This record gives sequence, structure tokens and C-alpha cells, in this order.
Amino acid sequence: MTTTTHPMADKPVGQLLRQFAVPSIIAMLVSSLYNIIDQLFIGQSIGLLGNAATNIAFPLTPTCVAFSLMFGIGGAARFNLAMGAGRKKEAAAYMGNALLMLVSCGIVLCIIVRLFLTPMLLLFGATDQVLDYARTYTGITSLGFPFLILATGGGHLIRADGSPQFSMICNLVGAIVNTVLDALFIFGFHMGMAGAAYATIIGQIISALLVIRYMCHFKTVPLHLSELKPKADYIMHIVLLGTSPFINQIAMMIVQVVMNNSLSYYGALSSYGSEIPLACSGIIAKVNMVLFSMIIGISQGMQPIASYNYGAGNYGRVRKVLNLALKAGFVISIISFLLFQLLPRQIISLFGSGSEDYFTFAEEYFRIYLFFTFVNCLQPIASNFFTAVGKAQKGIILSLTRQILFLLPLIILLPYIMGIDGIMYAGPCADLAAALLSIYLVVKEVNILKQKEAIHTQ
Repeated sequence: MTTTTHPMADKPVGQLLRQFAVPSIIAMLVSSLYNIIDQLFIGQSIGLLGNAATNIAFPLTPTCVAFSLMFGIGGAARFNLAMGAGRKKEAAAYMGNALLMLVSCGIVLCIIVRLFLTPMLLLFGATDQVLDYARTYTGITSLGFPFLILATGGGHLIRADGSPQFSMICNLVGAIVNTVLDALFIFGFHMGMAGAAYATIIGQIISALLVIRYMCHFKTVPLHLSELKPKADYIMHIVLLGTSPFINQIAMMIVQVVMNNSLSYYGALSSYGSEIPLACSGIIAKVNMVLFSMIIGISQGMQPIASYNYGAGNYGRVRKVLNLALKAGFVISIISFLLFQLLPRQIISLFGSGSEDYFTFAEEYFRIYLFFTFVNCLQPIASNFFTAVGKAQKGIILSLTRQILFLLPLIILLPYIMGIDGIMYAGPCADLAAALLSIYLVVKEVNILKQKEAIHTQ
């Protein structure tokens, strides 16, 4: 085994995972609350059309997160792999280039959305009744994209530097500001959708400023302006390891767009109409984000530990952190499954009132679409694990499975046979298929790690 005094290699793996995963889970939960809080206040003040409008705008959220993860996780993984191998100068360059790309992507995405706002929302499935609400909300929140991407991606870089608590604080402060301003702007100043949007971007700006402050006082290696100079080979290496989570989020965006259009079309052919399925689907997607934020938080907490020890040749510790992450993920997934199956009406009621058709559709959607929630931890943890150990291709394969290879075709095909019910049944079918593939690839990789460990200890 490699002899080192670095805490990543010496501290008990369970202690390290708690140290990194708990703040990461809290940070991800807080990040998901940006959407949940807006949805809660909008549902209570505006109602069904407001909920439907936030669902129409929702595909832009995973798009922002996609770039955050590409350069945040990709940069963090490269940084930790380089640090584990003792290449500090290279590690600093990866960090600087990741920061540069986070800011650049945020600015470019903001400009694109501002230029093509209305046709983009129509493409996302906006109906005539929902379009104005969606346009107001998205037009304002798009101004916060540079700050959202920097804050989200920067959190991964801060965790890689060994400060998961500060990463959590960045997200927590922004969410608290967002919550307070939501109540003030919507119920105090009666600003409606615009109030929710302004509250969101102000919270994102504050989170981003905290990230910038930390980067000016980086701990493990000194960061200078020279590290921000773009280097094509470094950016390509970051992109390679960040492609897996990027594809996963872009796939979510594509699926959400197709799903919105399918819900609108097949909803109009059903007794529910277009707006009820759009509103219910948006709420349930964001509730499910709470589960996924915890699972992703665990996988992010695992990442620096797995990356460093893989780079240092400590393969037994790599296996152990993967095993602990999967166990924690299953516990959270099973609890979530029970809540979704037993308390769907109570959960949906938090987001405002509606007709009996509204609650009937929501309950059915919860129980059917999220039926295999108890195995949904496998795909994100496995995908991030392969990214952490530098095996981007396997991570990309897993990122493509559930969303693109399984869910997207099912969303298109099943409604032809079953109507709007086909959209509900597409979810569990895709979840099960993705879980089985994840098990196969992880078991195979664990056997490889065991072989490397045996050779390394001889």
C-alpha cells in the first residue's frame, strides 16, 4: 500500500464519507429547494397555472446543472487525481480552468435564453394559458444562470479542496435568502411569478459571491490568475471526466421537454386536460429531485475519497467507500419509496389546492411513475464512481441508460398504446432496466479492483 500521511488515505473511510457526504447532501438538498420553494409559494399564491409554468421552465435547470457538473465534477476529479499522484502544479491548473469554464458557460447560456425565450418555451410544451407565466418567470431567472452555474459547480471544487462544510454554507445561505424573499415578494409585495424569480436569482448571486470569496483563499494549493488562463488540453481532460454527469443532466432536460409535450398532447385527449398533467408532473419531478439530491450528495461525498485513493493505488479503500455509498443510498431510496407510495396526496397538497381530478392524477402518477424508487440510487452512484476513478466511458454509458436509451423511447411509444397512462409506466420500466445495467457494471469493476489490490499488496 502507498505510504502517506494525507487524511484521504489515512482516516477511516466511513468517517471520511460522513465528513464529505453529509455537507454535500445538505448542499444538494438546499440546491433542490430553490425549485421546491418557488413551487410551494407559486402553488399557494397563483395555483395550477403557476405550477404548470414552472414545469415548462424546468428543463433549463438541468441544463445549468449539466454545465455545473461537467466542469465542477470534472475539475474536482482531475484535481483530486493529480493531488493523489503528487502533481500539485497540475492540480492548480485544473482548478483554474474549471472555474473559467463555469463562468463562461453561464454567460453564454444566459444570452442564448434571452435571445430565444418565447420559441424555447413553446418548444418546451407551453400552452396558451401557461405561456405568459412561464415567460415572466424564465425571463428573469435566466439572468441568474452565470451565478447558478458558478455556485453549483464551485461547490464541487470547494469540496475537492477539503472544505465540504463551506460548500454547504454557500448553498444554505442562498436558499435561506431565496425563502425569505419569496415570502416577501409574493405575499408581501404581491409580485407573483416575477417575485419568485427575483428571489431565486438574488439567492444565487449571494451563493456565487461566497464561492468567489473561497477561491481567493484556496487551501491545498495556491491559485493565481495565471491558472485561469485557458489551456485546451486541461479543459479537454476536465470535460472527459465531466461528460458523464453532463450527459445525465442534458438527458434529463431532453426527456423533460418530450414529456411536457406528451403530457400536454395526451392530457388534452384525456378527461384531465393539458394543464393538470403538466402541473402534477412538474411537482412530482421536483419532489423526486429531493431524493436524487440526497443520492447525488452521497455520490459527490464519495468522489474525492475514491479519486484520491485510486490515484494513490489504495484500491481497498476505493471499494470500501463505494460499498458504504451504496448502502446509504439504498436506505434513503427505500424510505422515499414508502413515502411516495403511502403519502402521495399529502405531499401534493403542500403545493396548493386543486380539483378531485388533479389529486387523482397526482396520486396515480406518484405511485406508478416512481414505483422503482428503491433502486434508483444505483445509477447515479455508479455513474459518479466511474467518473471519480477516471473511467469516463462507463460513466457516460450509465448516464445515457435511464434517460436516453430507456425512458425517452418509452415515453414516445407507450402512450400510443396506453394513452397518458403510458407516460406513467415508462418511469418504472426505465428505472428497473438502468438498475440492472448498473449492477452488472459495478460488480465487474469491483472484481477488477480486487485484482489490482491483490497485485498491489504482493
